[in-house]
Amino acid sequence: MSQWDGKSRGTLLGYKIFVFLIKKLGVRTAYGLLVFVAFYYFLFSPKSFRAIYYYLHQRQGYGAWKAFWKVYQTYFVFGQTIIDKVAISSGLRDRFTYEFDGIDILKEVLADKNGGVLISAHVGNFEIADKFFADIDLDLQINLVTVDQERTIIKEYIESISEKPSVKFIHIQEDMSHVFAINEALSNNELICFTGDRYFDGAKTLTAPLLGKEARFPVGPFRIASRLSVPVIFVYVMREPGLHYHLYARRAMDVKQRNPYSYLTTYTRSVEHILQKYPLQWFNFFDFWKC
Repeated sequence: MSQWDGKSRGTLLGYKIFVFLIKKLGVRTAYGLLVFVAFYYFLFSPKSFRAIYYYLHQRQGYGAWKAFWKVYQTYFVFGQTIIDKVAISSGLRDRFTYEFDGIDILKEVLADKNGGVLISAHVGNFEIADKFFADIDLDLQINLVTVDQERTIIKEYIESISEKPSVKFIHIQEDMSHVFAINEALSNNELICFTGDRYFDGAKTLTAPLLGKEARFPVGPFRIASRLSVPVIFVYVMREPGLHYHLYARRAMDVKQRNPYSYLTTYTRSVEHILQKYPLQWFNFFDFWKC
């Protein structure tokens, strides 16, 4: 995607400082430092500021002044999700509480062993989804399809302090080799999990309205979902107050086989429903509605 390069901002020193605070003084102490870090991005990240302000003002319908200050809150909540991800991945999972909403759907699909497609979005804290899936996925049947373009030094550091992932990962590659890994997993009747709201230059896309305005989405997840006779489930991991996370799992209903657009429109309605409940957890910090 021309507006997004698959990389997160930040420095190795910054990550180390937060990891120190998390481990020595607790997660909430790290949130204290985050007050100033979020304010820095609020002041000095004009592109992402404009994108989030537009989302809050034009798409969520907030007044100009309210949207202005909600931008800061969005940065802060996003920072909290990063701190939470580091804490949970480094062995502090028990510091948080979790609510499973629709877990029976996932358990049923796994028990059937016929495979399936999960589709999420860059809302909430989907990067800790594997910690939820670990509670129900004893056979490692879930494969998360992710972008692996983080700065190597930060990625290696995070991996060095993190526990071994409980699910499989399929990393999107420029040579398209990830397609073979996806096909292999599906042939083994495993679950494939995508995010459906980001694409890269050159990728085929579909256009559909989201929050009242047309936007572009990658065709891949919805084409795969529409061509397989397997369940399709929308999943989100949303942050709530008090170190609490809420996982939602919902079946894609009223969709038409071999019609990717049918799955996309059902997906966008699902994302809109989540954003109505968690408006400050939309973390696409670029001009998402630029078609």
